[in-house]
Amino acid sequence: MTVEMVLFDFREEEQAFFENNKFPDFNFTFFEWSLTPESVRKLPEDIKNKTSIISVFTDSDVSADVINEFKNLRIISTRSTFYDHISQGAATKRNIAVINVANYGEKSVAQFTFALILALVRKLLPASVGKFLSRQELIGRDITELSIGIAGTGAIGASVCKIARFFNMKIYGYDIKQKQELVDKYNIEYLSLKDLLAKSDIITLHLPYTGENFHMFSDSQFEIIKQGAYFINTSSSKLVNLKSLYNAVESGKIAGAALDFTVCAAGSPDCYMLKNPSEICREENKYLTLLKNQDNVIITPHVAYDTKEAVNYILKTTINKIKHAMQCGDVYGVY
Repeated sequence: MTVEMVLFDFREEEQAFFENNKFPDFNFTFFEWSLTPESVRKLPEDIKNKTSIISVFTDSDVSADVINEFKNLRIISTRSTFYDHISQGAATKRNIAVINVANYGEKSVAQFTFALILALVRKLLPASVGKFLSRQELIGRDITELSIGIAGTGAIGASVCKIARFFNMKIYGYDIKQKQELVDKYNIEYLSLKDLLAKSDIITLHLPYTGENFHMFSDSQFEIIKQGAYFINTSSSKLVNLKSLYNAVESGKIAGAALDFTVCAAGSPDCYMLKNPSEICREENKYLTLLKNQDNVIITPHVAYDTKEAVNYILKTTINKIKHAMQCGDVYGVY
C-alpha cells in the first residue's frame, strides 16, 4: 500500500535526495510554500483527504486549524529539531505522531558559528564593502586572546567548544546540565549565565527555545554583558529581544553581532505573520531593519546548518523515523 506524503517548505537543495533514493512505499507531493492557516486553503480537497503524512520546516505554522483540515492525517514530521511551530495538543487529540530530527548539523552549525565570529572579530564586512575605511578602523582582534561563552552545551555547543579549543581560547559554558566530558577534554569552565555574560569576550547561543525562555536575552542581560563583547545567535530568534540588542549595538556595548534567524523572522515578504502581524512581530521587524543597516551586524536566513551533508542526514532520518512510526502503529506525541 502506497502512503501519501506531502512535503511543504521544500527547497531545491532537497531535490537531489529524492532523485537519488527510491521509496516505492511513498507517493510524494512537494510544495515550496509553507503550511499555514492561510495557505492550507490552497490545497485541493482530495490532497487533504488522502494525505496521511505531512512534512514541514520551521517556517510553517501547523496549528490546530491546519491539522484539522487533514481528515486522515497520522504523522506530522518537521525537518528540524525544534517543533514549537506544531500544535502538539491538537496532534495528540487526534492520535497523530509528531516527529522531529534531533542533533543534526552540529558540525555545520559550529563551523558556521566560527565563520561569523571570525567575520566580526576581523571586521570582514566593513572591510569588503568598499567604504574606504582607514586601516585604524579595520584593526581586528586575535581570537586566541579572547574568551568565548557558550550558552547551551548540547551537541552543537560541544562542537563549538571543540573548535574553540583548537584556537586555544578560554572557554566558559552555561547549561542546566553540565557535561564533565567537556571539562575533561576542552577545559571548559561552567558558570552561571550572569557570570558568563560578564566575563566572555564572545557570547554564542546554542539553547533550545522552550516557550518559557522567550526573550531570555533582553535589557538586563545586555547590561551585564562585558563592554565590547561580540554576540552570536545561531539558535532560536525567539531567545533575543531585538530592541535590546539594537540598543546594545548602537551604544557600543556590543562590538558586533551575528544572527542566523529564520527567513520569517528576517522579515521576508512571504512571511505569513507579516500579513497579520502582532505588535511583537512589528517591533521585531522594525529593529531587525535597523540592525541590518549596521556595519558590525551580520544577519543570515537560518542557513547555519545548511550543508549538503546535513540536508541529507535530515531527510534520511525523517524517512526512517516515519517508517518506524508506521511500523509501530501506536507512537503518539513527539519522538
